[in-house]
Amino acid sequence: MDYYMTEIRPEHKTLLAGVDRLLEAEGIRRDAHLDYIGALIDENGEIAATGSCFGNTLRCFAVSSSHQGEGLLNQVITHLIDVQAGRGNFHLFLYTKPSTAKFFQDLGFHEIASVPGKLVFMENRRSGFESYLRRLERTRTDGRSAAIVMNANPFTLGHRYLAETAAASCDTLHIFIVSEDLSFFPFSVRKRLVQEGLADLPNVILHDCGPYIISAATFPGYFLKDEQSVAEGQARLDLAVFARIAEVLDIKERWVGEEHNSAVTSLYNTIMAEELPKAGIACRILPRKETDGMVISASTVRQCLQKDDWTTLAKLVPATTLAWLKSDEAIPVIGAIKAAADVVHH
Repeated sequence: MDYYMTEIRPEHKTLLAGVDRLLEAEGIRRDAHLDYIGALIDENGEIAATGSCFGNTLRCFAVSSSHQGEGLLNQVITHLIDVQAGRGNFHLFLYTKPSTAKFFQDLGFHEIASVPGKLVFMENRRSGFESYLRRLERTRTDGRSAAIVMNANPFTLGHRYLAETAAASCDTLHIFIVSEDLSFFPFSVRKRLVQEGLADLPNVILHDCGPYIISAATFPGYFLKDEQSVAEGQARLDLAVFARIAEVLDIKERWVGEEHNSAVTSLYNTIMAEELPKAGIACRILPRKETDGMVISASTVRQCLQKDDWTTLAKLVPATTLAWLKSDEAIPVIGAIKAAADVVHH
């Protein structure tokens, strides 16, 4: 039988319905945030196989039961890799079911972490994650180590309070800064503000999360409004990856701020408190720092920027962050915040 590969666009309603039926037959629901959907069409105009992309991840694979054993999934993967190459993405990640992980191993993908019975997270570089771990291992220290993962969009006095408290409890505090540029403040700025805001704490070591912690690959639900069941699976996967990192750095505690505004972050904290102790890591949830009866958060800072409320803003951020916000460099960022319909991290 002859096949042709095609992109399925949002306006292709009939073909999209066919993709959904094929995925549902495999017990898969189409991801709500795909940026490319591909399908192999047979000579009868029916969808024989499908696969999709989001960012630098491959996902949502299925082959029709009437076309099993014809090597069609291999063709789909090859096509998606070509699509990613055209985007300049060569380091690729994918989610798959445990039952199909072996197939992707044969195509050159390597397991990073898994959620037993649910998800396997893989990449197409044999030493990708291992190289990341080796770089981290060079910063391993003696004594008690703890960790924080923060986006710092931007760095606030709440982040400062969390870091100060955690640093006082351990010999070395490893802070991982979310590297994805999917926030209002670019990664380079967020990292600089964290460095400047914590410059006086001698036992803090900063790390980039890269694609391995709270990234569009491991946990897209952090950046996108996913349904709870999807975000929960992603959170468990992200924590499975973190557990391997913690083992390399001998991290025994992970500190996090209490969450009231963001449903996704609150869910993540709940799952963290459940999963981390299984890996021998204590989960420390610290009540949020307040000022004038108001909880300090990055969302509140962004709301102040929207309203030009610099008086309140000055109570929420360190002097280093405030100085940057008043600089010319901040003008486009503040402009984007003012133009946004919603600046609260839900």
